[in-house]
Amino acid sequence: MILDTLAQNGSHLDILIYVAVGLISGMAAGFFGIGGGTIIVPFMLILKYPMQHAIGISVMQMIFSSIFGSLINYKKGFLNLRDGIYVGIGGLIGASFSGMVLQNISSETLKILFLCITFYSFIKYAFKLKSSANKNPPALSELNKNIILILAGTLTGVFAISLGIGGGLLMVPILGYYLGYESKQAVPASLFFVIFASISGTMSLHNQNVIDTEVLHAGFYIGIASMVGVWLGIKLIEISSGKIHRIALLSIYMLSMLITAYKLVMG
Repeated sequence: MILDTLAQNGSHLDILIYVAVGLISGMAAGFFGIGGGTIIVPFMLILKYPMQHAIGISVMQMIFSSIFGSLINYKKGFLNLRDGIYVGIGGLIGASFSGMVLQNISSETLKILFLCITFYSFIKYAFKLKSSANKNPPALSELNKNIILILAGTLTGVFAISLGIGGGLLMVPILGYYLGYESKQAVPASLFFVIFASISGTMSLHNQNVIDTEVLHAGFYIGIASMVGVWLGIKLIEISSGKIHRIALLSIYMLSMLITAYKLVMG
């Protein structure tokens, strides 16, 4: 019933394009472990969506991919639900400001920020820069630990959701430094945080009239397709060599930067 309603709001060609983008971004997330926004935002810019709408589509897609990924992490025993709830609370708070942020920042500024973060990710992976966990984190009470988790979620929610990217790039270093979390602990918590932050961010963007019904429809189709893509990406890991994996990831980042830079220059 819901698919019939959505189909009335866009052509079959539009839906096929959204599904294709969702599959590609999902495969990238499953194969490379990167946020779908790295692919979705540039693709939406190519399709002539405004930067704010491209970010909104990416944020809504995160709802589906983060739920799917967190279920996998939980079944494998990687996700600490207790810590995840606290960073999720922070995500709800921080992402609620994303609509206000996007209302007051120009498309050009958003593109520059998105380009800078993508460039940082490219450099980090190209030169194998690793954010190692702090071996001697400060001794904290349970209350202070929970406060740090909430603050980490809040800070990440404001910036990551406002740019349509996953929270790992910001949250993993914070949890690693202040709490001594290894990446195997921080990454699942970061993905779980995205569930809360993406829902809160989507509501904020819609309430602030940053995104409209068309954007929600696009995000829905891309989100559903991205879950299938994640599954395919995980399967691809099993048959790919490390060299191919590395070259493909660097190519993805490079393509994302080139598209964003082109749209920035050409307006």
